Amino acid sequence: MTSVRRAGTTDAGPLAALAERTFRDAFAESNNPVDMEIHCCERFAAEVQAREIADPGWVTLLAEADDQLIGCAQVRLNAPKDCVPTRRPAELYRIYVASPWHGQGIAPKLMDEVLAVAAQDGSDRIWLGVWEENRRAMAFYRKYGFEVVGAHEFWFGTERQQDLVMATAVRDAGIA
Repeated sequence: MTSVRRAGTTDAGPLAALAERTFRDAFAESNNPVDMEIHCCERFAAEVQAREIADPGWVTLLAEADDQLIGCAQVRLNAPKDCVPTRRPAELYRIYVASPWHGQGIAPKLMDEVLAVAAQDGSDRIWLGVWEENRRAMAFYRKYGFEVVGAHEFWFGTERQQDLVMATAVRDAGIA
């Protein structure tokens, strides 16, 4: 049985391990190993996760099965982006699912909770940055009504990459 809950500060270590593992699984083959190390150290350290969990402008969600962490999502509330015209924006900062759980409905459960968090906060639009080469993720986001509205640079270690910015209205989001 799977469930989704909000993270607490004691979840920082396991969250850091899951986020790094899922990120490496998804992107290690396509990127320079040195840049991968830099990125993972900067983004997935337990201290970083603890700060994000404790920040009242962030909501970190954890998916679990039998007390095992299998996925996560992070939402930044009131997070403006120039190419996303909105009154009160939210950002889907990350959503990861452990590879053995792909295709088992975990990502949709997390996304439904992300959208509920954004709606409860009064957000009218939600946006995200997705690596321009991550076609699988873009297809998933399109199922929820996200459309490309711009782009921004993303530093991956020492390499500058481009993310596409996708957005949707919170009230209209949901699997089509």
